[in-house]
Amino acid sequence: MRFVSVLATASFAASAVAHYTLPTLVVDGKASGEWVNVRRTNNYNSQQPVQDVTSPDMTCYTSVTKATATTAEVAAGSSVSIKANGPMGHTGIVNVYMADAGGNATTYDGSGQKWFKVYDIPPVTDGGKSISFPGADIDTITFTIPKSLPSGEYLIRAEHVALHAASKFGGAQFYLSCAQVKVTGGGSGSPSPLVSIPGVYTGNEPGLKINIYSPIPANYTMPGPAVWSG
Repeated sequence: MRFVSVLATASFAASAVAHYTLPTLVVDGKASGEWVNVRRTNNYNSQQPVQDVTSPDMTCYTSVTKATATTAEVAAGSSVSIKANGPMGHTGIVNVYMADAGGNATTYDGSGQKWFKVYDIPPVTDGGKSISFPGADIDTITFTIPKSLPSGEYLIRAEHVALHAASKFGGAQFYLSCAQVKVTGGGSGSPSPLVSIPGVYTGNEPGLKINIYSPIPANYTMPGPAVWSG
């Protein structure tokens, strides 16, 4: 029994090490520090993912912490990053969404059909011979704030979706967080398509319910809307 207990403990420890959070916003190459411009998520200690795509935690994962953050100023057209607290070791994909906060990123809870995708990192396939995941083992997600995005306050929501156990419904693991930003020098673009989170996924999408090992997928369809680049 002791031997089994030791194995179970070791297995749990290995699983915990493989998990991660996304606590840091980087603007103009300068990191703000953990949970400064990013809302502290429920899993800041456990590092456990969200797996129920219908859960309110799919928005910003703050149902327990009720956290808000300091709003950072970023220029439209500039490069920003969301940095994890270590390598995002699970095999998976990346999506980054933004939502108009209606003038106040601190009080906006992320509800409503306001989210639009600004960036993603899909896997690379070659017709079934192989599949690779450029979004795996990275610790920083770097993307551009669309130049034509209207000035104002927004939430940025980044998610790393681990697919190693996604062969069954609910197996995809979402590691996510929301940063608060004020976009300056923007344009007159109209972000689209707009989606709600939760609501953007059902869990049955071919990119979320998928066996990435056998047979090797011949192609891959990214879940969620198309990227709006402005």
